[in-house]
Formats: sequence, C-alpha cells, structure tokens
Amino acid sequence: MGDTIKYLLEEDQIPKYWYNIAADMPEAPPVLHPGTGQPIGPDDLAPLFPMELIMQEVSQEREIEIPEPVRDIYRQWRPTPLYRARRLEKELDTPAKIYYKYEGVSPTGSHKPNTAVPQAFYNKEAGVKNIATETGAGQWGSSLAFAGKIFGINVKVFMVKVSFQQKPYRKALMETFGAECIASPSDQTQSGKAILAEHPDSTGSLGIAISEAVEVAATNDDTKYALGSVLNHVLTHQTILGQEAMIQMDMAGDYPDILVGCTGGGSNFAGLCFPYIGAKLRGGPDVKVVAVEPAACPTLTRGEYAYDYGDTAHLAPMVKMHTLGSAFVPPGFHAGGLRYHGMASQISQLQEMGMLEAKAYHQNTCFEAGVQFARAEGITPAPEATHAVRGAIDEALKCKEEGVGKTILFNLCGHGHFDMQAYIDYFAGKLKDEDYDQDELAMALAGLPKVAAE
Repeated sequence: MGDTIKYLLEEDQIPKYWYNIAADMPEAPPVLHPGTGQPIGPDDLAPLFPMELIMQEVSQEREIEIPEPVRDIYRQWRPTPLYRARRLEKELDTPAKIYYKYEGVSPTGSHKPNTAVPQAFYNKEAGVKNIATETGAGQWGSSLAFAGKIFGINVKVFMVKVSFQQKPYRKALMETFGAECIASPSDQTQSGKAILAEHPDSTGSLGIAISEAVEVAATNDDTKYALGSVLNHVLTHQTILGQEAMIQMDMAGDYPDILVGCTGGGSNFAGLCFPYIGAKLRGGPDVKVVAVEPAACPTLTRGEYAYDYGDTAHLAPMVKMHTLGSAFVPPGFHAGGLRYHGMASQISQLQEMGMLEAKAYHQNTCFEAGVQFARAEGITPAPEATHAVRGAIDEALKCKEEGVGKTILFNLCGHGHFDMQAYIDYFAGKLKDEDYDQDELAMALAGLPKVAAE
C-alpha cells in the first residue's frame, strides 16, 4: 500500500445518524433572547431557522436520523479517507502513530458541506427560497452556495472583508454555484452601515458578518439564516466525520490516545472529537483532546466563560461561551475561518468540565507545520487546518522526547488550494505574527452583557 495507508469505507457504511453529544452532557446553560435576556423558545428562533433545525438545536436525543436525500448527496464524497501519515512519522523520527481524517475531498474542499447540505435540505422542505449567511475564509460560504444550488435556494453571503480581499478565488467559487458574495461590513444593511460610519477602514469580523446576515433574514419574510459553526445542530451534523473515523480506526486495529483539532467556532473540532468524547463520557476509553486556536483570536485560552451575543450588532441570541467580547475584531491573519470572538457553547462547557486542553499558536509556526506536512504527505492544508497539523506534530515530538509510542488522530479539515497567496506570503516572509490588542480586548470584555442567568 506504499508509505501512506488509506482506509476507505463502502458507500453503504455512511452513518445513518448524527451523534448529539447533548444526550451525554450535563444540562447546558439556557440560550437567552438578545432583547429580553430571558431563555428563548422555538418560536423566538422561527424567523431565522426552519423548525426542524430548531428542534435539533434543543434536542436531547443521542441519535438524529440523517434524511436519505442528504445521505444520497453525502455519497458524492463520503466516506472520506483516513490516512496514516507514515512519511511524516519518519521525518519526525517519532514513535507515535499519526492518523488524519481528510475532509478536503468534498466538492468545496472542506468539512463544511457536512452541515450545509442538511441545512439547505431542511430549508427546502420548509419552503424557503432565500438564505443569508456569513463566511470567514469562504469555506462555509462556498459550501452553502453548493448546497443551495442543489436544492434551488438563493444564497447571499456576507464575507469578512479581509478574507474577501485575500481570497478572491473563494468569492469566484461561490459565484460559480450561483451565490451572491458581499464584502462585510457593507452598505447593504443597517448594522454594516453603522460599523462603516465608525470604522470606515474596518477589516471586518465574523461577528459583524453574522449581524448583517441575521439582519437580512430577520427583516425579510422570504429569507432564513444559516450558520456554519458554533450552534448545536451544526456541530451535530459534523459528527458524521468522527463516526466514520471511529469505524476506520477500528479497521486499522487502533484507537487514538490523542485527538487534535483546530478551533474557531468549533465545527470541525466537534465533528471529529464529539463521538470520542461521548464514548468517554459513557465510560469508554480515555483520550486526550487538544483544541488548537490562533494566538491572535484565542477564545479558549484567553476568553472569559460568560454570556455573550453571537454577533456584533446584538441581533443574535446570547449564549454562555468562552468569548473575547462581541465587539472584538481580531487582526487580519490568514486563517479567516478561525477569526470568531466566541467558541461553541458545547465546546466551552466541555472545557469547563476539564474534557479538553486548549493551545494557541501564531500563524508562522502553523504555516511551517503545514509546509512540513505538505512535503511529507503531499496535501497542502488550508490555513485553518495548519493549526491542527501544528498541534499534532508537537504531540508527536512530545512522544519522541518521552519515548512513548502513542496514537494521534487529527482532522485535516480542508485543503489550501484556494489559499496559496497565504503560502506565497509565508515563503516571502511577509506573514506577521500579530497579537490581539490588549486594550481592545479589555474594552470588549468590559461590554459583556449582565444577565440574571449568570
């Protein structure tokens, strides 16, 4: 089989259920209405989401059935392969075994279609004609554009301005699938105009882009909103990849000692890790779980665990999460998909339970790891995915220092074929290891809402 072993399941082995970790966790803090500060109900979310997704958001069922039309589309690229990184192991001279689940084989090159397809399906079933959304690096926007085209739904994407400028090919991919892509902040919404009035040169943030998309959905009866990360139903949809990994690792006769995933809002991390964490919560094998985030937007390592708004304009519900403050705008580093001010509430709760370990890295050391991985394994990682590569390599080097042969599994959540300008900048020595502004962070945290549920 050569230096790299590929374990690929048959089509009929695609999981038939998504795994909902809420069934195995303590009761979560309630989601609060942004206006009243009171716990929200399904009717409060109805202007934004179809009811089926709302019910998944609050579900306590361990298994949620995947509709057959969704599984049928999944078959276009699922199951995705699991690889053993033998050449990387050899280069690192480590006794560790390194595996990675590769989500870059999807039509848009990342894990995002795992939730884009079901979200578009449920909207279609509800008779929705238009969806508004936001995107950071463009992985989510292009994935929802792809899914929207399949189900005949018009998609409008507000793309964080710095990524809009850095990644023109992502915009082109969205337009190829028929979506409209707008740089955020924009003059198309009241929240965008307000930001531009105060900060005309704003590079944007996911929080700002979310505000614009939510505003469009909330003020147009024929439009719903879709989110590519953070929310419970989104993380649940992603667990298809972790469930596949469990079967594939079993085929390889192995079980991970260490899991590694990059974290922005939490979707790809949850997709790989939640099935394993759930097994551990139910009395299964112990596993070390490492969440790797950018040092310029360090929600898990520097954020406060508190209630905060999901967006900058305070239109979205308040959730308890690790947050840098909804007003926080991180520097314009290349891993645009990780530039979100808050972490998914379920992942935040797991950190508070001591179920995971968080690490933060600057972008140059991540790109160094991405290049090392590409030269060994032949796959160029997306900037976001280089964080997981960095984390996995460091764990493997730690095994070398300790002389312990552990098994490491990480999620290579997407390829970097649309992100080569970032690599050009890296090789030219133009990437800056920017830290967040301490004063801006302090101001953003000072503005956290005070709620009775605290």
